[in-house]
Amino acid sequence: MDTSTKTGSNKKSESKKRASFSIHLTADFYSPAYFVEDEDELEKILFEAAHQSNSTPLKVAIHKFPVQGITGVILLAESHISLHTWPEDGYMAVDVFTCGKDAQPIKALEYLKNIFCPKKVKVRHIRRGTFL
Repeated sequence: MDTSTKTGSNKKSESKKRASFSIHLTADFYSPAYFVEDEDELEKILFEAAHQSNSTPLKVAIHKFPVQGITGVILLAESHISLHTWPEDGYMAVDVFTCGKDAQPIKALEYLKNIFCPKKVKVRHIRRGTFL
């Protein structure tokens, strides 16, 4: 009788136990009460959204458009959070894409909703890498 302990693991069978690799939330914010136009302020907001989602920030990139509007993305060890604004149209696009069992993307989205106070929000939950 073999009494040895199995030390290896079957990666394929372990990965099939997960429903998906990651969650990607996309949100349309219509008529936000507030539009950020300052790059430093947007950086702080993105870092706090990362913190709220229990994610690890790596790097931030922000571009302020000449007349109005701003785009910002924070790269995370778990993926990214991005925000794109069209103040002239009263619209903001938000993505929160995270992977890992500890990430909480909905908390980042709730934080951003509390900051910008849109009148209407449309959210899509996308499970990326879903096993069939």
